[in-house]
Amino acid sequence: MSDRRTQSRPGPAPAPGAAPPFDPELAVVLAALDPTAREPVTPANLAARQQRDATSRPRPTAEDLRADGRFEVTELSVPGPPDAPDVTLVHARPAGVDGPLPLLYYLHGGAMIMGNAWSVLPRILREWVLPLELAVLSVEYRLAPQAQYPAPLEDCYAGLVWAAAHAAELGVDPNRIIIGGKSAGGGLAAALALLARDRGGPRALGQLLLCPMLDDRMATLSSHQMSGLGIGDLTSHETVWKAVLGERHGAADLPPYAAPARATDLSELPPAYVEVGSAEMFRDEDVAYANAIWQAGGQAELHVWPGAYHGFDGIAPKASLSQDAREARTRWLRRLLAQSRE
Repeated sequence: MSDRRTQSRPGPAPAPGAAPPFDPELAVVLAALDPTAREPVTPANLAARQQRDATSRPRPTAEDLRADGRFEVTELSVPGPPDAPDVTLVHARPAGVDGPLPLLYYLHGGAMIMGNAWSVLPRILREWVLPLELAVLSVEYRLAPQAQYPAPLEDCYAGLVWAAAHAAELGVDPNRIIIGGKSAGGGLAAALALLARDRGGPRALGQLLLCPMLDDRMATLSSHQMSGLGIGDLTSHETVWKAVLGERHGAADLPPYAAPARATDLSELPPAYVEVGSAEMFRDEDVAYANAIWQAGGQAELHVWPGAYHGFDGIAPKASLSQDAREARTRWLRRLLAQSRE
């Protein structure tokens, strides 16, 4: 039987030294950002920040996403966790492509307090769905603090179980499901892989973890070294994790499904793609997670983009480093899908 224990709170973080420099192209874009976008999230302004995000974040309609017929897009309402509301899944695939397609089961970012399933889809459709001929399900999970752990993760799990059971109806291959997400969505994707393993749920072909939010303890060197320099700071980090975990924040026995960096057993997981910037707070927890997968005998491809801050490719999409990152992700997906056909 595998050991599924969790790690308790570590000791104090080492004193940070000089911070690694930002990539020059990325630094220019960062400096030009609206200062309000980098303001710390606090308990006092959390509700206002959520409201601002809900009204300002682009939210394309299904008709917008169909892009003049290039994609088939459907919004689905599927059974949620027990005694919980239904879960909305946005399903998209290339128009006119027959046969069961591989499926990217995608969890959006936004620190589990913001974001939505629709706004992430234009880039996914353009970068992966069309060139790789795969389908995508984007999950509209409940947000904190209105819905605390385990609600967001249980929404994601319920949707995954439904998708695997209704693969024929969706026109997807249940043996070629890739779980993916960015930032908080990357953390949820990692947690979902752990939860599916331990519950005997659908096994993913791979897990795409883009700058994943994994550790609630704020004890890594990078979380202190990079606080307030790029995107994110310790105040926001603490506010978000308290919103997600409530009274369980900081508990020694917090399950790894709440914060995957707590896991001590990363065996028997799907192959992982882990990426992070060298100049962001999540650097050390993400590198440690990839290393723990290797130590458990698993497969992980790790990219640490030099001089990149959190979410760099979305903030500065034209930068050379952003283009390199997108190409690396696509190459990994293409290799994974090719190997699954052999």
